[in-house]
Amino acid sequence: MSRTLIVSNRLPTKVLRTDEGLTFQPSEGGLATGLGSIYRQGDNLWIGWPGLFVQDESEEEHIRTELRADNMAPVFLTENEIRDFYEGFSNSTLWPTFHYFSEFATYEQSHWEAYVAVNEKFCEAVLAEAGPEDTIWVHDYQLLLLPEMLRKARPEAAIGFFLHIPFPSQEIIRVLPWRSELLRGMLGADLIGFHTFGYLRHFLSAVSHLLGLSAQNGQIDTPTRSVRVDAFPMGIDYQRYALAAASEEAKKHVEEYKEAMRDTRVILSIDRLDYTKGIAQRLRAFELLLQRYPEWRGQVSLVMLVVPSRDQVPQYASLKEEIDELVGRINSQYRTIGWNPILYFYRSLPLEELAALYRLAEVALVTPMRDGMNLVAKEFIASKLDQHGVLILSERAGAARELSDAILINPTDINQLVEALHDALVMPEEEQATRLKAMQALVKRYNVFSWTKLFMNQLAYTKMKQHTLATEMLTASATTQLLADFKAAAGQQRLLLLDYDGTLVPFHPNPQLARPGEELRLLLRALSELPDTRVVIISGRDRTTLTNWLGDLPLDFIAEHGVWLRTAGEDWQLFQPLRNDWKREMRPVLELYVARTAGSFIEEKDYSLVWHYRRADADLGEVRAREMMSHLSFMTANTDLQVLEGNKVVEIKNAGLNKGTAAARWIERYAPAFALALGDDRTDEDTFRAMPSEAYTVRVGTDARSLARFHLAAPSDVRQLLRKLLS
Repeated sequence: MSRTLIVSNRLPTKVLRTDEGLTFQPSEGGLATGLGSIYRQGDNLWIGWPGLFVQDESEEEHIRTELRADNMAPVFLTENEIRDFYEGFSNSTLWPTFHYFSEFATYEQSHWEAYVAVNEKFCEAVLAEAGPEDTIWVHDYQLLLLPEMLRKARPEAAIGFFLHIPFPSQEIIRVLPWRSELLRGMLGADLIGFHTFGYLRHFLSAVSHLLGLSAQNGQIDTPTRSVRVDAFPMGIDYQRYALAAASEEAKKHVEEYKEAMRDTRVILSIDRLDYTKGIAQRLRAFELLLQRYPEWRGQVSLVMLVVPSRDQVPQYASLKEEIDELVGRINSQYRTIGWNPILYFYRSLPLEELAALYRLAEVALVTPMRDGMNLVAKEFIASKLDQHGVLILSERAGAARELSDAILINPTDINQLVEALHDALVMPEEEQATRLKAMQALVKRYNVFSWTKLFMNQLAYTKMKQHTLATEMLTASATTQLLADFKAAAGQQRLLLLDYDGTLVPFHPNPQLARPGEELRLLLRALSELPDTRVVIISGRDRTTLTNWLGDLPLDFIAEHGVWLRTAGEDWQLFQPLRNDWKREMRPVLELYVARTAGSFIEEKDYSLVWHYRRADADLGEVRAREMMSHLSFMTANTDLQVLEGNKVVEIKNAGLNKGTAAARWIERYAPAFALALGDDRTDEDTFRAMPSEAYTVRVGTDARSLARFHLAAPSDVRQLLRKLLS
């Protein structure tokens, strides 16, 4: 039976060393909750670090035994690895960089080496457990290299990866000395998930600019596989928070809080101690609120809960000191005998007390400078049983992409934050209820369990698609069957659809020198003279070139990817009326890239423009192609133009016309009893898609991922196959 293996830096159970010995304490994180429905099923397993440093072998064995009983397997880290991998590279390099705090990032080679070594240690732990049919789901920034390591060891494995923090702009990522290794590590997965489309877009841009890999519709084409990239906004266990807020214990806490605060209105701030959370900024905004709107003095208090985190790290210790000073100064300036402006707690609270605070608060202040998702906002919404309350949310939190009924603010704009606080405090209850109802419906529907199910279903679908596109070699037995079917169709219509460049002839650095030799011309003539056989040259080349090279032969033609059609012995015809006045606007863009890329040039066809870079430096050409694809895609958005990428070419043409639409016309007109289509690149996939299921479709080249049923290695193999049709 196949299993699912969850892999993350930390296990959902913390192992603690106490005076009584080792204790096992469940983690309260959203990830542990959401994945509980997976790793506790059957023989599924969660692999990760148990949270403490262990030297004693008997302790290790005891931990293994206890965790195995709860479907977990530990990865033990040394003290040095915890320091250099976890505190070092993960939290001193990746964390600040991915959150746009590059000024806090360190770039230590020893930390990088520890990061590689620990990812390898995790890889060994996974391989020791994973069977060939198992699905592996890797989580978060501590294990960015793991998917590729697993892929090398298990090429056919189903591997998913999810990043729980933001993915920044490629301009930020390129600061990292190890940027390419990290991106390639992630691309070892079959499916890569992010919280928002914005993070996904940044990742695709980084892969395009830094690795030179193309992407279309969320698919990245690597040399060996297609990798799917998508957005999966993570949710919470809605019922857990709703039930906790409704519990008698929570109600009791609410009454205690109200009595202690004498019905003072509450603004709530809950965060882990971190410089990305904007805690100091919201304290200053609250101070400015009391200055600008003195009527709120004595009427409203800020209840601030800061959960301890990494306070031994200099930046965090400095932040803690700044928060302490701000709270002290504001309280000393505005406090009265009966009122405290800020109630500040530096600790974590159990769920029922947390839910009570959510119920009590009239305003939740969730204003991180940058946050992958931020589940506090969703927890607040789930706990508001009376549907009274206002959420003020940073537009730089992933949750802002979903919770549009919150008051969205720029966390660096203190004036906007002050006005948002005032507006929230005076918002009519009817409007509060309308906003909360809409957000509650969304948070309830897209909870953490639906997030888990959606990702796993998408991973299974992605793997299935990979298998669908994995063509088999046109073997001797398959060739024998093809020839038998070709012969059996004698007396009925037979159709051969043949791409030109890369299929009938090899690519040439200068496309105008890829002329057909006499051998190919004789072969095509002989095929076209077979009884009941139509040979169609289906090419991206212009009609003039095809006419000059092959126009004297009794062939049918589809030119410019379906723009021009010609049946043997007849004149050229447009597939449909088209315009080409757009070329005046687009040509200067292509000329700019020609000027910046030595060896590249523009080919102008009747209804398309093509930028060729086969003669350019390979690396430079790929970089420029990525830039051009982004540039042209932006310029052609919401127009009737499309940008195509072929083998060392980028082409702009009218949308809606392709080789497939033209091939379909031949299929419809002649209803062949036998059909064979051969092509070598992405543009030929449209042809394969248009062919009947019983047709023989063959992808030519080293990339065997295709809608075609079979593949051949090179144009020489194509000619050999066509000669066999003659015999």
